Order: sequence, then structure tokens, then C-alpha cells
Amino acid sequence: MNWIPLHCHTHYSLLDGLSKPDLLAKRCKDLGYTSCAITDHGTISGAISFSKACISHGIKPIIGCEFYICSGPATEHNKENSSLTHLCVIAKNLNGWKNLINLSSLANSLDYFYYKPRLNLNDFKGLCSDLIAFCGHPGTDLANCLFDDHKEVYKRTDYDEIKEMLKPNWLNEAANICAKYIEIFGKDNFFVEIQLFDSSNLVASKVIAECLRELCAKTGIKKIATPDVHYVMPEDAPDQRVLLCSAMETTLKNVNSKLENNEEFGLSVFFKSNKYYLPTIEEISSYHEEDEINNCCLIDNLCESYSLIKQPAIPNFDCPDGLSQILYLRKLCRDGWNKRFSSIKPKTEEYKIYTDRIKHELEVIDTSGLAGYFLIVQDYCNWAKSKGWIIGRGRGSGAGCMISYLLGITEVDPIKHSLIFERFYNAGRNSADRISLPDIDCDFPITKRDKVIEYIKQKYGSSNVCQMITFSRMQGRGSLKDVLRVHGFSFEESNNVTKYIPDESEISEQLQDMKDEDGDSSIIRWALENIPDRLSEYCKIEKDGTYSGRLAKEFAQAIRLEGTKRSQGKHAAGIVISNIPLSEVCPMTFDKKTKQMIAGLEMSDLESIGMVKFDILGVAVLDKIMGCINILKGKPNE
Repeated sequence: MNWIPLHCHTHYSLLDGLSKPDLLAKRCKDLGYTSCAITDHGTISGAISFSKACISHGIKPIIGCEFYICSGPATEHNKENSSLTHLCVIAKNLNGWKNLINLSSLANSLDYFYYKPRLNLNDFKGLCSDLIAFCGHPGTDLANCLFDDHKEVYKRTDYDEIKEMLKPNWLNEAANICAKYIEIFGKDNFFVEIQLFDSSNLVASKVIAECLRELCAKTGIKKIATPDVHYVMPEDAPDQRVLLCSAMETTLKNVNSKLENNEEFGLSVFFKSNKYYLPTIEEISSYHEEDEINNCCLIDNLCESYSLIKQPAIPNFDCPDGLSQILYLRKLCRDGWNKRFSSIKPKTEEYKIYTDRIKHELEVIDTSGLAGYFLIVQDYCNWAKSKGWIIGRGRGSGAGCMISYLLGITEVDPIKHSLIFERFYNAGRNSADRISLPDIDCDFPITKRDKVIEYIKQKYGSSNVCQMITFSRMQGRGSLKDVLRVHGFSFEESNNVTKYIPDESEISEQLQDMKDEDGDSSIIRWALENIPDRLSEYCKIEKDGTYSGRLAKEFAQAIRLEGTKRSQGKHAAGIVISNIPLSEVCPMTFDKKTKQMIAGLEMSDLESIGMVKFDILGVAVLDKIMGCINILKGKPNE
């Protein structure tokens, strides 16, 4: 017997799901599953990361989303229309993925977003081709419609009491709801979802399952067996509860007090049970009828294998006089030479050193197809300079590129300062199927950054340019503080415990060495290994790798949680420039702080699907320098 998990949440379901894509895919491989679906709450931001993880472990990724559904038009933002149910939707193929993108972007748009990204069922019309939908688990309208008071039902633990709370006409109501889904998705693309894996705790799920099985028997709708996967292993449950407490801004002590007093609250099921992990086929089969297991494989067969990974597509840069990009780049380099190095005499050792370096860099840039990248960067840098604005002289490894110096992107002579080009761009990292991109960070006055971005939008098209999402992670000191706070430690106690944990930036190279050696890295573990005397009062690592000390459990938990996504925001520097509208290839999301739509994939995932990122940083000190210069020029208000 085979089975495929079709309802899985990762840590992209922020402060709710714990599963990291790689660990989820690896566990699927270990359990013998050949495919796995991701259905994060209201987002597909984890789709690319999940796809890459699955492919690396030989698992077929199935991309989906558990959408939030409101009863009225999603544009109506009021209390009456704030109650939400759930609907899982997965893509059958690449066209289905594109429809998921459109639906996710719509749900996250300013007009639709209301506390959460949401849709009305009618919004799926016209965007439902090559999609499969399923619902029926607790919290969906198909489960809720069975009872007059579904919220009260989920609190009850007596099976007979719950049965008595069924509506007399529950079958007709459930059939009518299914008819709506079938009208939109088609009968072959709609399935009834039955969840029983936590039925010993959530007793209502037994009654719901009985009703839905009767419904399917009378309507001919196929049913499937799903767990509600939020973490990979059963022992991960306590770690997920830390996330939930952080989301609810409470402590485990307060939660346990409510449970002892039989007080119900949102997410309480996760504190009562550890049955939200990825089950074995033997475990899931013990709860379900054979067709419910087999129909998961049927859905798997309906879903094609397709790749979202593409080579980088550098945006087109229009060159003057019909020149190709590499020829125009060479012309600009000659202009730069005449400006910066005209005093160097031919046939001298200095001349040879400089010209050999330039020839080498141009050859690498040409071979790697990167001429357009440099042309784009020099264009917006020199546009800013033409406005009289000061830009940074060179940040990081980018200052090691002579071509950038000739183009006016940087103001640092890399030969004079012994800077290495390969530190900036190493063509040896390229492969036959993947060209790596350079990374040039450009600093602009913080008050001018938006104007630079607006210039880029006007040049390449506003729909082809946008900023991108970024996710903060539970990491190092922050992870330990989260754990201590949830376990009831005071702010002062937490600060005392964590004050010796270094920032990631302080030990980045050591963390990379740790990752290269162990396959993973941890700031907290690094601190325990390298500055043990400062932390031994709380925790230390024994020779066998275990943790000891009065806060050993808290330290171990914080280490396990490191790397977990915690919140989302707008990337401070990165923008994406594309040849096509980004909304066609990438989910868009609404940034509440700036009131802008931004790319809903993080930087590395955007690059994986062929998008090209450019870093445009706003630096306040450049504003101060410009202000001082203007004062000296007698123009204090400019």
C-alpha cells in the first residue's frame, strides 16, 4: 500500500508550522514516500525552497496552499466578514502553479488582505484550471456546516454529545457546499478531506469523518486521508508550542493554566496532542479506509513533475548605436580608462598589470554572459551621480572588480589596494546548467534611494521591478530569548543569560566552517563550544554531545529552533528587475509598513527561478555628508 502526504505546513506558516523543508523532504524519503505536498497557511512563499529540498532527496514536490476563505466579498473589510474557513488547493502542473501565483497575489493584495490574506470562493472562478481542491478537516466550511455551533463542538470530548449536536439537515448542507466546489473545480478535481490522526484528542473529527463518508457514499465524491502536519517528528511538538506561545504572546504556564481549567482557545489542540507530525503509512492507514489512502496516490498521479528552477535571465539593457552589450561594455571601459588611467604609459610594467587585469575580467564577464548586469548597475549609479548625489565608494567584495571601477560603480582602484577579482566573482562556481550572479551592493543617500528605484521602474517598467520579501529567523540570542520568555523567565533574567551570545555577523566565517564540517550551524552551540566559561553557569556541552546545567533544556530547545522563520518584512536593499511582469512568475505580497506590493519569494528563491536581484542600499551617513557639502556651498536647504 502506498500513500502520499497532501496536507503539510512548513515554517513559512509563520509561528505555526515548524517543519523546515529539507527535514520534511528527508523524512518523506526515510518513510518511503515518493511525493509530498506543501500547503502553508495563506502563502506560497515556501514553494521554491520546498521544491529544491524535495528534488535533492528524490521526492516529487506538489505545490499548494491552504487558503483562508471568507463568506462575503474579500474586499469587504468588516467584523461580519472577518470569520475565515480553510480550503487546500494544489497545482497539477505549471499552469496550475501560475494560477496559484495569481490567487496568492490576489489574497495578499491591499483590497483583499484583512488581518490575513483571504479570498472568497468566487475568486477561484477563472483561476481554477489545473488545480485540485480538497476540504473537510476541522475548520473548513464542509466540517463546520454539520453543526449549529461548530466552535462548541470542537471543545466537546464526548462522542455521543457531539453526535446529538449535528444539524438535522447536515447532509443536504454538506452536499450543497460540495456542489459549489465541484462547479468551480470540476468533480474530478475536488476531494473530500478526512482527518482522523488526532481523533483520540479531537473527538469531533470522528463524527465529522462519519458524516463525510456518508456524504461521499451518496454523492460519489472521492475522499482522501490527510494528517495536519505542522512538524516532522512527534518529539518536535514542544518546540512548536514555543512558536505558538510567541504568536499568542503568552507563556506555557498561562497556557497550561487554561488547559487545567478546561478553557478553550485558538490553537489549543496543539497543546493537548503531539499528533501533528508526519505519520508513517502504518500509522495513517490504521485510521482510514483503503480508498482514502489510495485516492491520495490518485491525486499524486494527477500532478505532473515540473521544474520551477531556471537560469538567471538578466534584464535587457538597450545599448546605443546598435552595439551589443559586450561591445558597449568595452566602450564604457575604454572611456573609464581614459578618465582614470590616461597617465599610465604603454609598454610599461604598470600598463601590463592593469590591462591584463581588465582583459581577464572582461573575458570572465563575457563568457558568463554578465555584460548586461554591469551595464544596468552602472546606469543607475551614474544617473544618481548626474543628479549631484553622493554614492558609496565601494562595499564589500564588489570593490575588487576593476570593471566596476572603470564604469564608475565604485571609486576604489582594486590593483592599488591589492583587491582580488575572484573574491568578488569566481567563474569556477559556474556549472553547465547554472551561472552564478555577481553581487554588487551600491550605497545611496537614504533620502534618494526611493528616487533611484523609481528611475529603475520608469526605465524597465513598473510591473517588471519591485522590492522583495525577507524573513527574520529565530537565531542565536533571539532564539534563546524567545524560549526563555515562553518558559516564564523575566526580561532581566533573559538578558543576563543571553548577553554572551554573539551576533551572527561577528562569527559568520566560523559558522560557515561549522556548517561545512557538520552540515549545520548554530550560534548558540558555537558559543557553548568556544566561550564555555561564560555560559557554564547555565549550560555546557558534555563530551558525548549532550547538554547539562540548570538551563540545559532551554538551551537545547533554542538550538533546535535556530533557523526557524519568525516574521516577514521588506528586504532592506534588494530589488528585482525582470524582462516580464513579476506577477507572472512570482507571488506578490502586501507590505503593511510601506503599503506596497513586493515579491513574495525571498532573495535566494527568486534567483532560483531566474530572477536577478540588485542591491540598492540607503545609507544615512551619505545624507549627512551631502548636507555638510551643501552647507559649505551655501545651499543648506538642498
